[in-house]
Amino acid sequence: MIESQQEPTRLAANVMHFARLLRRAGLPVGPAETIAAQDALTRVDLASKTQARTALRAAMIHRHEHQDVFDQAFALFWRDPSAAEQALAMALLDAQKTPKAERPPPAARRVAEAFASKKDKPSQPKDEPPVTDMTMTVSEQERLQHMDFEAMGALEIAEAKREIRRLVLPLDLRRTRRKRPDSNGPITDLRRTIRASLRQGGEILSIARNRRVTRPPPLVVLCDISGSMARYAQILMHFLHAVTNDRDRVHVFLFGTRLSNVTRQLRARDPEVAFQMVAHAVPDWSGGTRIGEAVASFNHLWAKRVLGQGAVVLLITDGLDRDGAHGLAENMDRLHRSCTRLVWLNPLLRWSGFEPKSQGIRAMLPHVDEFRPVHNLASLRSLIDLLSRPASMKGTRL
Repeated sequence: MIESQQEPTRLAANVMHFARLLRRAGLPVGPAETIAAQDALTRVDLASKTQARTALRAAMIHRHEHQDVFDQAFALFWRDPSAAEQALAMALLDAQKTPKAERPPPAARRVAEAFASKKDKPSQPKDEPPVTDMTMTVSEQERLQHMDFEAMGALEIAEAKREIRRLVLPLDLRRTRRKRPDSNGPITDLRRTIRASLRQGGEILSIARNRRVTRPPPLVVLCDISGSMARYAQILMHFLHAVTNDRDRVHVFLFGTRLSNVTRQLRARDPEVAFQMVAHAVPDWSGGTRIGEAVASFNHLWAKRVLGQGAVVLLITDGLDRDGAHGLAENMDRLHRSCTRLVWLNPLLRWSGFEPKSQGIRAMLPHVDEFRPVHNLASLRSLIDLLSRPASMKGTRL
């Protein structure tokens, strides 16, 4: 409960620490929200916990999906500070004992991790400048770029996810049939020229010109989430979430034993909310693999809807098919002919001695334009560089 007799300085300090907790939980709370929250608390009755929570939520939260995280953080923070760590420990213990169907929502876990994170360090004396140790910084960053996703620990995975969210995917632009007015354009617009001449008594004083509109082609991703691809798929989901929120005309499909369209779920801005929605929509995570059946389902149900205007397809799988490549070659050939560019990303290419021995890989390989590895940050950056080249600069298959 927030005490009504708190001094202004103590209240301001508590609001600042609460804002830091929200930032550690992943909410976009900055100085402006912190100042607004302090001002909001001066306009309500601090003896009422409901009024205080409503005032803080109105000042610090701007998106509906962030309210659950805020409510969990408020309930844990605005209580006896000495009991916060005990409450956190008990909550985590209860979560381990609770059945899977009754476990707390992701918001509670995010707030618990934020509370368990390292506390704010005391500021150094003003007369002593802060000392920053940059030893081995470049080498550690370089090591992270080339570390296999499967070999990463929890800290490396967290850092890799932050790096992935900063990646930008600028596909090469394609000309469309649409035109836009451009005084220096190469196309003469006779209709607009005549309309302009009517305002001058029928005399043509200038020639109206147009230019073709260019835009990136649609991007379609088919990602394998079977047991052999589970670790890579979990990390690549952050890349797909960033790409889906960064550009339009992106369609993401996940497949194991069946095909699932998760484009709408990945549109959520908050990655935690997006992945929770994906988990509910995809029932076959870390199961078997039926690549041929998944590609056939995509060709039959989705190809005509999403493959158009020079679409680029990313197929992310190790090629290990449970059905022994039954019908896989025919469906891959149809997919290849339906798109402008088909890029196969395979984590097995991380091995220098890789050979296409399995039936699935041999059936798929003749029908792709690019065959590339996807097992670390460096391979993702190489993929971005590849897709940013003009179509005439395509690479060759392995």
